[in-house]
Amino acid sequence: MGRLRAAAFAVWDFIVGDDWRVALGVIVAIAVTALVATSSVDAWWVLPVAVVAVLADSLRRAARAARRG
Repeated sequence: MGRLRAAAFAVWDFIVGDDWRVALGVIVAIAVTALVATSSVDAWWVLPVAVVAVLADSLRRAARAARRG
């Protein structure tokens, strides 16, 4: 059981990493892309827009934390 727990923690640490918000943003972006792909609208644009939005939010939070100290 110890190896299974260590493997699960390694996968969690790989996916979530330092910021759970970025991981959540990626999951939401993939889900939205899947939903848009089932409609008649092209879905290619969803992930690039989501990447820019998630990156901008991450940079904004990092800059705010750096200004605080």
